[in-house]
Amino acid sequence: MKQPLSGIGRLYATIAFIEAFTWLGLLTGMFLKYVTRTTEDVVTVFGYAHGFAFLLYVLVTVIAAVRLRWGVVAGVVALAASVPPLCTIPMEMWLRRHGRLSRRVPSSGAPEEAAAAR
Repeated sequence: MKQPLSGIGRLYATIAFIEAFTWLGLLTGMFLKYVTRTTEDVVTVFGYAHGFAFLLYVLVTVIAAVRLRWGVVAGVVALAASVPPLCTIPMEMWLRRHGRLSRRVPSSGAPEEAAAAR
């Protein structure tokens, strides 16, 4: 049974898509600017949008990695996924498939034991 996404997991998934979309817009703008030499406006618009989306993705990724306890490797890989174009989408898909965007539930199902251990 699939677990529902946590609030931060849903936010991460949304920002990962937005970051990829702005990458695509920026790449399109660079094509129009440097290959067809038709306009620079698309680079300007998507350049600012992508810069904002990138910073937001980094912030949300760090928060999600800590709150959802991804571990150092998954957190670093998720951060690195923001550098190559469109890699945040496969990263989000992997995290979702492995349940890392959902709340962590104790495997024993006994929250009383965890509280007693404190």
